[in-house]
Amino acid sequence: MTQNVSRRDFFKLSGGLAAGAGVAVAGLAPATAEAAPNTSTTLPYPAKVVTKAGGMKVNEPVVFNYPDASSPCQAIRMGQPVTGGVGPARDIVAYSILCTHQGCPTAYDSKDRCFKCPCHFSIFDAEKSGQTVCGQAPTKLPRIVLEYNARTDSVTAVAVDGLIYGRQANVL
Repeated sequence: MTQNVSRRDFFKLSGGLAAGAGVAVAGLAPATAEAAPNTSTTLPYPAKVVTKAGGMKVNEPVVFNYPDASSPCQAIRMGQPVTGGVGPARDIVAYSILCTHQGCPTAYDSKDRCFKCPCHFSIFDAEKSGQTVCGQAPTKLPRIVLEYNARTDSVTAVAVDGLIYGRQANVL
């Protein structure tokens, strides 16, 4: 005697069998799995004094390299407190100036208070953590993490938040 099975019933039956097989195989796995050893390495960022906060003019970039000589950056005193800002007024921020689209060096536009890429016209907001405003850049500019020492009035670069264009790791 032949029995006709509808397409819907066939898929229900085969899906149920597959789920049952999965449960059976899972039951054969050991009760506790051992975690693989952590083999990753965190490389330390160097601390580098960028400038004295008192010597910075509002909306004028200070050029420096961080974390190495191949990484151009700019620090800017925005003139008002901003997210991630340091200094007496919490208004000093810094970014890698390499565009996250194809690595072209961006230029700070003091009128618009943003970084502009001359290659493919991406724009990054300096007051909002370097976020992409428009253009082809897939991510924000890497922010240089700064620390401020009130005793010496120094602004020091201590890390990078984000990956500098063209690198697998920021510290070489």
